[in-house]
Amino acid sequence: MVEEFSTFEGRERPLLGQGMHIWPVGSLLRAIADSLEARFNPVAVQGELTGFSRASSGHCYFSLKDTQGQVRCAMFRRAASLLDFSPRDGQLVELRGRLGIYEPRGELQLVVESMRQAGQGTLFEKFLLLKAKLEAQGLFDAARKRPLPLLPRAIGVVTSLGAAALHDVVSALQRRAPHIPVVIYPASVQGAQAAAELREAVSAACQRREQDRTDVLLLVRGGGAIEDLWAFNDELLARAIVAAPMPVISGVGHETDFTIADFCADVRAPTPTAAAELCAQPQTTWLSALDLAFSRLQNGVDQQMESHNQRLDWAASRVSRPSHLVTRQQARLASIAQQLSYAMRSTLRNEQGRLQTLGNDFPREIIGSLQRSRNQIEQAKLRLASLDPNLVLQRGYAWVADLQGQPITSVKMTHTGQPVRATLADGEVDLTVAARRLI
Repeated sequence: MVEEFSTFEGRERPLLGQGMHIWPVGSLLRAIADSLEARFNPVAVQGELTGFSRASSGHCYFSLKDTQGQVRCAMFRRAASLLDFSPRDGQLVELRGRLGIYEPRGELQLVVESMRQAGQGTLFEKFLLLKAKLEAQGLFDAARKRPLPLLPRAIGVVTSLGAAALHDVVSALQRRAPHIPVVIYPASVQGAQAAAELREAVSAACQRREQDRTDVLLLVRGGGAIEDLWAFNDELLARAIVAAPMPVISGVGHETDFTIADFCADVRAPTPTAAAELCAQPQTTWLSALDLAFSRLQNGVDQQMESHNQRLDWAASRVSRPSHLVTRQQARLASIAQQLSYAMRSTLRNEQGRLQTLGNDFPREIIGSLQRSRNQIEQAKLRLASLDPNLVLQRGYAWVADLQGQPITSVKMTHTGQPVRATLADGEVDLTVAARRLI
């Protein structure tokens, strides 16, 4: 058999179709897929997510890359529903799946059956062990957790000064409750030293609670991989949160991120902004409540005033003017006085007539006896008048007594310097004993 040759780069090659198997495209792709299945599957691969998207059907499409190449991936809805985190571009992940060929485009494709954040295996096991230990010790008990204050005097925030979470928290508090002071306790939120700094910041907040007047403490940072959030899985930090004298709100990561701090905190917020919103009611809410309370109070006062005014009007309708009452009472009193005067004069005249009549009827002996008695009384009066001390004082004598009113009848009853009082006919004189002489 004579073969036909063509010259290509100085070499002779058989022409297409002469002694070579010709593959249909679909058959070739299926053969390659079978080879991949036999040699590689199942396969586990690590790389960085890029171009991640989630279709309305629930399927996820993305590429996995490193510095040397990339492979297209598909994760169907059932597997995607089992994810315990939210994949995002730039995230380092570990995938498990099956290599194949997407025949409509003839592209190599990794059908992902499971995905986890890179390094999550060892860290996640540590997380689960610590979670089980602290849960068994009661650190997560709901009965232990305290309610948030309704009106905190101040709000403490533990986070990094350069963290976006701090900006989110301060912005939310400024918008909702600008009247509440915010106290920052700075600490690293990522890295080898972060756990120790977080513990120190929480401790400082607890020690300065009365000084800073912080009634609630926020522990916040943005989202990240499990290794980025690992400082918040520290056992000593968990115990510091539980021992804090004020309620603690944990707002670490995104809604799908969970840390030990979340379980120990009194309240877990899905984001830092949500943590700020949980601890501070909007100022407008309180102002509206005050307006409502004032309105109700004003209405109550108005109703009371209206009720009292009605009672006064009713009372006024039953009572005349006070001047009219006084005039009537004066007239009534004048009438009564006139009647009383007339009755007294009439009674007096009657009694005088009765006495005169009675006197005319007395026997002459009684009248004589009364005259003698009257004469005796007059004589007694004259003798009594002669004994009146005032008559003696009018003749120049004095009545001497001490200041207690006891009469002094002897020089011996006095002493030098003693104050005494002399009573004269027209008054009293206070004297002092200068000397004593016996007669």
